[in-house]
Amino acid sequence: MADPEKNIRAFLAIEPPEDILQSVIRLREKLKMAISGRISWTRPQGQHLTLKFFGDISRDDIYNISATVQKRIVTEQKLYLKIEKLGGFPDARRPRVLWCGVEGDVERLINLQKKLDGDFAAIGFPADDRSFKAHLTLARIKDPRSASGISEALTKHNAFTAGEFSVGELILFQSKLMPQGAVYTKLAVFPLVG
Repeated sequence: MADPEKNIRAFLAIEPPEDILQSVIRLREKLKMAISGRISWTRPQGQHLTLKFFGDISRDDIYNISATVQKRIVTEQKLYLKIEKLGGFPDARRPRVLWCGVEGDVERLINLQKKLDGDFAAIGFPADDRSFKAHLTLARIKDPRSASGISEALTKHNAFTAGEFSVGELILFQSKLMPQGAVYTKLAVFPLVG
């Protein structure tokens, strides 16, 4: 039975700046014209580099998560990331997810995510069983057999780059699922020091 106290669907993420997102949106529009099938394209407001998905949490959980993040990032420097290239999960031949890749301070980002995941496990949020892969989700493919044009589009746009940006904060978002798609609200913002 669902806990009525745990009614806030939340995740921790990095939000790329508007100019990067606009480049990704333009790419997504080109891909939409090149690829057909049963595909759910992400909305522009849904472009985040998710570090941890918590699922449904309570107000107390927000406080505990915030304290945990604050404690962890107190010594973290800003990260410099680049959004570029395209790919698919689990692989590019029959992907279920199309994504834009992340370059730059990726090792530092992976290490930070791993430490945070351990910190969250200590306060009751199980560690992720899959290894972290920094990406922006462009689309989810409901039926890979029905999709066409994917490999051609990935090849054509593989040199895509949206540019580099400085990550100055982590954000705890609430995600409300609505008929027109998810609506995101910032619950807490955690600035990186340097």
